[in-house]
Amino acid sequence: MTDRPLKKMVFVNQSTGYLSIDIINQFAREYDVVHLLYGEIRVQDFELDPKVKLTRIIKKSRKFHFTRFFAWFFSSIQIFFLLLFRFRKYEIFYFSLPPFAYLSSLVLGNRFSILMFDVYPDVLKMLGIGRKNPVWLFWAWANRRLFAKAHRVFTIGDGLASLMAQYVQREKIHVIPLWSGLTNVKPVPQEENPFVLDHQMNGKFIVQYSGNIGGTHNIETLVEVARRLKKDESILFLIIGRGLKVPLVEKMVRDFDLTNCKILPFQPDDLIRYSLAAADISVVLIEDQIADVSVPSKIYNILGVGSSILAIAPENSEVNRLIQKYRIGSCFNKNQVDEISEYIQGIRGSTELHQHRQNAINASQHFTMANARQYLEVHQQEIG
Repeated sequence: MTDRPLKKMVFVNQSTGYLSIDIINQFAREYDVVHLLYGEIRVQDFELDPKVKLTRIIKKSRKFHFTRFFAWFFSSIQIFFLLLFRFRKYEIFYFSLPPFAYLSSLVLGNRFSILMFDVYPDVLKMLGIGRKNPVWLFWAWANRRLFAKAHRVFTIGDGLASLMAQYVQREKIHVIPLWSGLTNVKPVPQEENPFVLDHQMNGKFIVQYSGNIGGTHNIETLVEVARRLKKDESILFLIIGRGLKVPLVEKMVRDFDLTNCKILPFQPDDLIRYSLAAADISVVLIEDQIADVSVPSKIYNILGVGSSILAIAPENSEVNRLIQKYRIGSCFNKNQVDEISEYIQGIRGSTELHQHRQNAINASQHFTMANARQYLEVHQQEIG
């Protein structure tokens, strides 16, 4: 009996969260040697399999674009040389952060697969970089070459797949939905919710935004809605998060004397399931430039707690397609302040809201950790 060659896989992900951990753990069950090149690891419910060996690279920067670009650039150089010298006989699985990393396979001969959460160069339009820019032209050429060459190309939604189809045949792109990072998210009645009770919010109709409050997020729309509804003391607008616009939100709340607004920092991991479950309506903000390809992973936690979703996003957004498919809420553009205000007041206590919340719980069954197994199964399929 001859010994088979060892199956070796190296994963590349500058910012490793629960999605990456769940996928890597599936491969660790089948591969003899599994390695991860990482900048940071954030664990939620499940730890990384102890079988996985770790090599640290430069971590992702959360600062401005210029600093972030250099963190991406230098970590990608670091990754290239690690793959070239230490992992020459490994198969490679690239996550799309840092976004330059998979370009290494223009030179490397290893078999590789790619999981795209964002599509570059298309995301560069947020920085005002157009299709005639030399960077865009080079990256588009590289995508056509690499996607065709890749063993597998994965992404997380139909909108992203349609965008990627300009670089490779649509049939080669495997769409696998995301899932919740919290295994025990579920509805929690207000009277039993420690987060609600600690912050004395029991009896309020809670409209909640929880997430990053960055420079491109349309958080002002939500604060303006709160201003329109400030006389209705039964509605509470709860804003949880961090980012560049937090001082602006705080100033607007002070200037408008909005006693119906509460601003809190990100909650500890052991409270997230309770803070999310506090919402009667959960607000999702999507930047106009990437609305057709972006679905925040927090949506899948929101579904699990049975909250209705109010998206402030363009009609053509991937989020709106999800909302319409599962009938879990409504979507408005950032200028529809009056319509959003009327919607919140009209749906409160209605059978429609109750149905949205039940639909959300039902929809959550399609977005579980079982989806992580699909990456391994598709990767191992024989293509006829």
